[in-house]
Amino acid sequence: MKKVLITLFIMVVASPIVANVPHSRGSNPESRPRVGIVFGGGGAKGAAEVGVMKVIEKAGIPIDYIAGSSIGAIVGGLYSVGYRSETLDSLFKSQEWLSLLADRKREVQDEPIIRRDGVTYVFGFPIFRDRSASQRPNPDGRFRFGAIRGDNIVALLDSMVTNSIQCSTLTTFDSLPIPFRCVAVDASTFSEVELGSGNLPLAMRASMAIPGLFKPVEMGDSTLLDGGMLNNLPVDIVRNMGADIVIAIDLTVNHHDDDDDNLIGSVPWGSLFGKNGLWGIIDWVFSRPDLEKYAQNSKSADLYINPDLDGYAVTEFSRQSIIEMIDIGEQAALRQWKELKQLRKRIYGK
Repeated sequence: MKKVLITLFIMVVASPIVANVPHSRGSNPESRPRVGIVFGGGGAKGAAEVGVMKVIEKAGIPIDYIAGSSIGAIVGGLYSVGYRSETLDSLFKSQEWLSLLADRKREVQDEPIIRRDGVTYVFGFPIFRDRSASQRPNPDGRFRFGAIRGDNIVALLDSMVTNSIQCSTLTTFDSLPIPFRCVAVDASTFSEVELGSGNLPLAMRASMAIPGLFKPVEMGDSTLLDGGMLNNLPVDIVRNMGADIVIAIDLTVNHHDDDDDNLIGSVPWGSLFGKNGLWGIIDWVFSRPDLEKYAQNSKSADLYINPDLDGYAVTEFSRQSIIEMIDIGEQAALRQWKELKQLRKRIYGK
């Protein structure tokens, strides 16, 4: 927890660092095409998106809209409130991700096993919580499963977001310095949910609520799960926001051919997360309803950047791996420097 607090302090002192990147609040988008950027999901591989943004900033590309999914919702959400690649680089490199994501309780990390306030910890990691009323099956038969509540990451995101002055009177995500959307999945109907208002840190957390790992997020009447299950590269969403030009950062390593789409539609999605929620996840693994949309979105981006992250796992949060993936993202964008400069000329006409 000490490391987390130190990181929070650094972020508060630094404040949102706005690099020389024009966006809709200060570059008169009415006189030029509007630009949207899409941050794809991919766990720890989201570090590569920070590297890509370093180059996009250097190229002077304006950003008017942002959409993200899963870890892309975290990177995109922070970018939308004013944090730029320099600060995000420091965040990724300095954070103890295992403790952050796993809700590790630092004050009991040296205890092999200890029980506090109804929670059993093993070396500080919560492995069992007493069954409370909020954990029992709901009247609709759904069980709110997920081992990790995500308290630590929500606290970090909340601190960073509320540190932005622009968010003090936030009503919708259109009020952010750069309008933002993120994607989640409704656990009841297994349908895509576009989040564009409400509690921003909670929306970002909902977008990365990996089933069985993170506890689903309750927002309004909905129970939300990881958006990457249905829309891991939400180009369509940023288009609907008003973007004329879209840059997509895709963290996918194993690409799927259109032939895989013949598996789609064989499952009754409307009842997927009823009393048999676990079986719904298993059905999804085999039918992959996300593939058709992914294929469409990846092809429809005006500039598609896909860092070569082969060999890196979604859980690879070691500092060395983070450093390497940031560099891989930067190098991938630099290889498309010519396209970026052409895109800038298309935007500004010079």
